[in-house]
Amino acid sequence: MELELTSVPDNVCDYTFNFYWYEKKLEPSAVIPGQKGTEYTYQQLVNELKKGNDVHIKGSVGGRFAYSLGVGLAHFGGSGKSEAAGNIFVEGNVGPEAGMGMSAGSLYITGDIEQPFGNIIEVVSDVEGYRKFISITELLCGKGVEELCGNDFDAVNGKLILDDGILRGTLASRCNCDAEVLVKGDVYNGTGLLMERGNVNVQGNAGLNTGAHLNGGSVVVEGTVGEFSGAYMKAGTLIFNDAKGYVGAGMLGGTIYSKKKVTPAPPAEKVRVGGQNISIVRKLTGAGRVESMLYNKYEVGEEKEQYVKVKMRDGSIFMRKLD
Repeated sequence: MELELTSVPDNVCDYTFNFYWYEKKLEPSAVIPGQKGTEYTYQQLVNELKKGNDVHIKGSVGGRFAYSLGVGLAHFGGSGKSEAAGNIFVEGNVGPEAGMGMSAGSLYITGDIEQPFGNIIEVVSDVEGYRKFISITELLCGKGVEELCGNDFDAVNGKLILDDGILRGTLASRCNCDAEVLVKGDVYNGTGLLMERGNVNVQGNAGLNTGAHLNGGSVVVEGTVGEFSGAYMKAGTLIFNDAKGYVGAGMLGGTIYSKKKVTPAPPAEKVRVGGQNISIVRKLTGAGRVESMLYNKYEVGEEKEQYVKVKMRDGSIFMRKLD
């Protein structure tokens, strides 16, 4: 499929394109604006990619490009897991938040991508004239080996070190293998989103929704996390130094540790720290025993029966308090 653009539309090849954006409902059946000689809809491009076919775009695209590319979204009747996807070729530049939640497929770009990035990393291109970007999750858990541009990946031990200064969101989203990611700097929103296995260690600060929907593995942030961190957690461990706003909203399981006292949102609440918890904190943070004892622990409280399960668009569950 090929199209030429005379303007810079947002949400192109966005698998999640079915939501309210600034109080306006977005329709997958809408025609992408600014096309020259074609009238493809947002859904047609996504369908083409789901078939494993390639999409070629002449011109620049805006924000949220290739959002959740390669994911069978539960909200649309999919498995909620990664699935094969085609490649996207863009002769131009790409706006911010490209590849957020991306799990498969490749992005070939002739120009630049505006930060923050999504869950993508640049690798040595196999197509002349194009830069190549793949999903970090696919890099960690896939069978293929790619040569990186500006970062270091130990494929044998499954360890990725990000030291390129690029701000990324939804890092390691849906990771389901025992991989390790070390970020020498800050991260954007949604780190560890829907992660099932593995470990992400951030040496700086993290944005909104850190560890949201975490379903296993661990996310460690040495600095401060943004609002709604640990929201809808099902399993796993989230550790940080401090947090902005509430943590643990709609939490179903897992454990949150914070060095500084934070405010939990129901049904999460502060609980007693035991010897096993101290060992977990020491193992994941490298802190000494005395320092590990200072961490506060938050889990689902005893009042869980006062909440009702509500199914979200992506197939996840959160607990809503009964009136």
